[in-house]
Amino acid sequence: MLDRTALTLDRARGDRLATAAYRQDFRQRDGDVIGRDSWKFERLQHFEEQSSPSWEAFRRGDWQTALQLLEARRDRWEKIAREDRERGSVFHRVRVVDEPLTPYLQWELHALRVQGESGTPVRVVGAEKVRPLEIAGLLPEVVTLGGQVLYEVLYTESGLLDGAVRFEDSGPIGNWEAFVRGLYEGGEDIVSYVDRHVAQLPAPPMRAD
Repeated sequence: MLDRTALTLDRARGDRLATAAYRQDFRQRDGDVIGRDSWKFERLQHFEEQSSPSWEAFRRGDWQTALQLLEARRDRWEKIAREDRERGSVFHRVRVVDEPLTPYLQWELHALRVQGESGTPVRVVGAEKVRPLEIAGLLPEVVTLGGQVLYEVLYTESGLLDGAVRFEDSGPIGNWEAFVRGLYEGGEDIVSYVDRHVAQLPAPPMRAD
Protein backbone atom coordinates (compact mmCIF):
# COMPACT_ATOMS: atom_id res chain seq x y z
CA MET A 1 0.00 0.00 0.00
CA LEU A 2 1.19 3.51 -0.78
CA ASP A 3 1.97 5.81 2.13
CA ARG A 4 -0.13 8.86 2.97
CA THR A 5 2.40 11.25 1.42
CA ALA A 6 1.89 9.70 -2.01
CA LEU A 7 -1.87 10.24 -1.64
CA THR A 8 -1.70 13.83 -0.39
CA LEU A 9 -3.47 16.28 -2.69
CA ASP A 10 -2.30 19.90 -2.60
CA ARG A 11 -5.43 21.84 -3.50
CA ALA A 12 -3.30 24.84 -4.47
CA ARG A 13 -2.04 22.78 -7.43
CA GLY A 14 -5.53 22.02 -8.70
CA ASP A 15 -8.47 23.91 -10.12
CA ARG A 16 -11.39 24.60 -7.75
CA LEU A 17 -14.69 23.90 -9.48
CA ALA A 18 -18.10 24.90 -8.16
CA THR A 19 -20.75 22.19 -8.15
CA ALA A 20 -22.33 22.99 -11.52
CA ALA A 21 -18.92 23.36 -13.19
CA TYR A 22 -17.72 20.09 -11.67
CA ARG A 23 -20.73 18.19 -12.93
CA GLN A 24 -20.36 19.61 -16.43
CA ASP A 25 -16.61 18.96 -16.51
CA PHE A 26 -17.07 15.42 -15.23
CA ARG A 27 -19.74 14.55 -17.79
CA GLN A 28 -17.66 15.87 -20.68
CA ARG A 29 -14.42 14.19 -19.65
CA ASP A 30 -16.08 10.92 -18.68
CA GLY A 31 -17.73 10.73 -22.10
CA ASP A 32 -14.38 11.28 -23.81
CA VAL A 33 -12.64 8.35 -22.09
CA ILE A 34 -11.99 5.44 -24.45
CA GLY A 35 -10.02 2.29 -23.68
CA ARG A 36 -9.02 3.31 -20.13
CA ASP A 37 -10.65 2.43 -16.80
CA SER A 38 -11.84 4.91 -14.21
CA TRP A 39 -11.91 4.62 -10.41
CA LYS A 40 -13.96 6.04 -7.53
CA PHE A 41 -13.01 5.95 -3.85
CA GLU A 42 -15.74 6.65 -1.27
CA ARG A 43 -14.73 7.13 2.36
CA LEU A 44 -17.27 9.31 4.19
CA GLN A 45 -20.07 7.48 5.95
CA HIS A 46 -22.81 10.06 5.46
CA PHE A 47 -23.90 12.28 2.58
CA GLU A 48 -27.06 14.20 1.78
CA GLU A 49 -28.35 13.16 -1.63
CA GLN A 50 -29.90 15.72 -3.95
CA SER A 51 -32.57 15.05 -6.58
CA SER A 52 -32.99 11.43 -5.46
CA PRO A 53 -36.62 10.28 -5.04
CA SER A 54 -35.38 7.18 -3.21
CA TRP A 55 -33.42 9.26 -0.72
CA GLU A 56 -36.40 11.54 -0.18
CA ALA A 57 -38.59 8.49 0.49
CA PHE A 58 -36.07 7.31 3.06
CA ARG A 59 -36.05 10.74 4.68
CA ARG A 60 -39.84 10.52 4.97
CA GLY A 61 -39.48 7.17 6.74
CA ASP A 62 -40.80 5.09 3.83
CA TRP A 63 -38.06 2.46 3.59
CA GLN A 64 -39.89 0.07 1.27
CA THR A 65 -40.64 2.80 -1.25
CA ALA A 66 -37.00 3.92 -1.04
CA LEU A 67 -35.87 0.41 -2.00
CA GLN A 68 -38.45 0.13 -4.78
CA LEU A 69 -37.29 3.42 -6.27
CA LEU A 70 -33.69 2.16 -6.28
CA GLU A 71 -34.82 -0.92 -8.17
CA ALA A 72 -36.67 1.28 -10.66
CA ARG A 73 -33.34 2.78 -11.75
CA ARG A 74 -31.91 -0.60 -12.80
CA ASP A 75 -32.50 0.06 -16.52
CA ARG A 76 -30.53 3.30 -16.29
CA TRP A 77 -27.56 1.60 -14.63
CA GLU A 78 -27.60 -1.24 -17.14
CA LYS A 79 -27.50 1.31 -19.97
CA ILE A 80 -24.54 3.13 -18.38
CA ALA A 81 -22.61 -0.12 -17.85
CA ARG A 82 -23.29 -1.22 -21.42
CA GLU A 83 -22.10 2.10 -22.85
CA ASP A 84 -18.95 1.92 -20.71
CA ARG A 85 -18.15 -1.56 -22.04
CA GLU A 86 -18.68 -0.40 -25.61
CA ARG A 87 -16.09 2.36 -25.04
CA GLY A 88 -13.71 -0.06 -23.36
CA SER A 89 -13.82 2.09 -20.24
CA VAL A 90 -15.07 0.48 -17.03
CA PHE A 91 -15.95 2.66 -14.03
CA HIS A 92 -14.91 0.87 -10.81
CA ARG A 93 -16.11 1.90 -7.36
CA VAL A 94 -14.57 1.11 -3.97
CA ARG A 95 -16.79 1.77 -0.95
CA VAL A 96 -15.13 1.96 2.48
CA VAL A 97 -17.46 0.71 5.21
CA ASP A 98 -17.35 1.39 8.94
CA GLU A 99 -19.57 -0.80 11.10
CA PRO A 100 -22.09 -0.41 12.57
CA LEU A 101 -23.54 1.11 9.41
CA THR A 102 -24.85 4.64 9.40
CA PRO A 103 -28.44 4.98 8.13
CA TYR A 104 -27.11 6.67 5.00
CA LEU A 105 -24.66 3.89 4.30
CA GLN A 106 -27.30 1.21 4.74
CA TRP A 107 -29.36 3.01 2.08
CA GLU A 108 -26.38 3.58 -0.23
CA LEU A 109 -25.26 -0.05 -0.08
CA HIS A 110 -28.64 -1.09 -1.44
CA ALA A 111 -28.21 1.48 -4.23
CA LEU A 112 -24.72 0.17 -5.00
CA ARG A 113 -26.05 -3.39 -5.06
CA VAL A 114 -28.41 -2.45 -7.90
CA GLN A 115 -25.48 -0.87 -9.74
CA GLY A 116 -23.34 -3.95 -9.19
CA GLU A 117 -26.03 -6.26 -10.46
CA SER A 118 -26.44 -3.98 -13.47
CA GLY A 119 -22.83 -4.34 -14.55
CA THR A 120 -20.90 -1.62 -12.70
CA PRO A 121 -18.02 -3.18 -10.72
CA VAL A 122 -18.42 -2.20 -7.06
CA ARG A 123 -16.46 -3.64 -4.14
CA VAL A 124 -16.50 -3.03 -0.40
CA VAL A 125 -13.54 -2.75 1.95
CA GLY A 126 -13.57 -2.41 5.72
CA ALA A 127 -12.33 0.83 7.23
CA GLU A 128 -9.47 -1.06 8.89
CA LYS A 129 -7.87 -1.35 5.43
CA VAL A 130 -7.35 2.42 5.17
CA ARG A 131 -7.23 3.52 8.80
CA PRO A 132 -3.40 3.19 9.04
CA LEU A 133 -3.22 6.02 6.47
CA GLU A 134 -5.58 8.26 8.44
CA ILE A 135 -3.55 9.32 11.45
CA ALA A 136 -3.93 12.96 10.37
CA GLY A 137 -7.53 12.65 9.13
CA LEU A 138 -9.79 10.75 6.78
CA LEU A 139 -8.70 10.14 3.22
CA PRO A 140 -10.49 12.32 0.66
CA GLU A 141 -13.27 11.37 -1.72
CA VAL A 142 -11.57 10.82 -5.09
CA VAL A 143 -12.52 10.01 -8.69
CA THR A 144 -10.07 9.41 -11.54
CA LEU A 145 -11.16 9.30 -15.19
CA GLY A 146 -9.15 7.30 -17.69
CA GLY A 147 -5.79 8.23 -16.19
CA GLN A 148 -6.25 11.81 -17.42
CA VAL A 149 -7.88 13.69 -14.57
CA LEU A 150 -8.48 13.34 -10.84
CA TYR A 151 -11.19 15.05 -8.84
CA GLU A 152 -11.10 15.50 -5.09
CA VAL A 153 -14.83 15.70 -4.50
CA LEU A 154 -15.80 18.15 -1.76
CA TYR A 155 -18.75 18.20 0.61
CA THR A 156 -20.17 20.58 3.19
CA GLU A 157 -20.19 19.63 6.87
CA SER A 158 -23.77 18.42 6.46
CA GLY A 159 -22.81 16.16 3.55
CA LEU A 160 -23.99 18.18 0.55
CA LEU A 161 -21.90 18.15 -2.62
CA ASP A 162 -19.73 21.28 -2.79
CA GLY A 163 -17.92 20.89 -6.11
CA ALA A 164 -14.42 19.52 -6.50
CA VAL A 165 -10.76 20.28 -7.02
CA ARG A 166 -9.51 19.05 -10.42
CA PHE A 167 -5.97 17.74 -10.83
CA GLU A 168 -4.28 16.86 -14.11
CA ASP A 169 -0.78 15.98 -12.87
CA SER A 170 0.14 12.42 -13.78
CA GLY A 171 1.84 11.76 -10.42
CA PRO A 172 -1.18 12.01 -8.11
CA ILE A 173 -3.44 10.46 -10.73
CA GLY A 174 -1.20 7.40 -11.02
CA ASN A 175 -0.78 7.10 -7.26
CA TRP A 176 -4.50 7.19 -6.62
CA GLU A 177 -5.32 4.80 -9.45
CA ALA A 178 -2.82 2.28 -8.04
CA PHE A 179 -4.19 2.74 -4.52
CA VAL A 180 -7.85 2.31 -5.43
CA ARG A 181 -7.08 -0.58 -7.76
CA GLY A 182 -5.26 -2.36 -4.95
CA LEU A 183 -8.22 -1.89 -2.59
CA TYR A 184 -10.58 -3.08 -5.31
CA GLU A 185 -8.57 -6.26 -5.88
CA GLY A 186 -8.76 -7.08 -2.18
CA GLY A 187 -12.36 -6.00 -1.70
CA GLU A 188 -15.62 -7.95 -1.55
CA ASP A 189 -18.15 -7.78 -4.34
CA ILE A 190 -21.04 -5.49 -3.42
CA VAL A 191 -23.70 -8.14 -4.05
CA SER A 192 -22.19 -10.74 -1.73
CA TYR A 193 -21.46 -8.09 0.91
CA VAL A 194 -25.03 -6.80 0.94
CA ASP A 195 -26.40 -10.34 0.96
CA ARG A 196 -24.27 -11.26 3.98
CA HIS A 197 -24.30 -8.04 6.02
CA VAL A 198 -27.09 -5.72 4.95
CA ALA A 199 -30.09 -7.36 3.30
CA GLN A 200 -31.58 -8.74 6.54
CA LEU A 201 -31.17 -5.57 8.59
CA PRO A 202 -34.30 -3.74 9.72
CA ALA A 203 -35.10 -0.37 8.20
CA PRO A 204 -32.54 2.17 9.42
CA PRO A 205 -33.70 4.93 11.76
CA MET A 206 -34.12 8.44 10.47
CA ARG A 207 -31.11 10.65 11.14
CA ALA A 208 -31.88 13.36 13.68
CA ASP A 209 -31.46 16.87 12.19
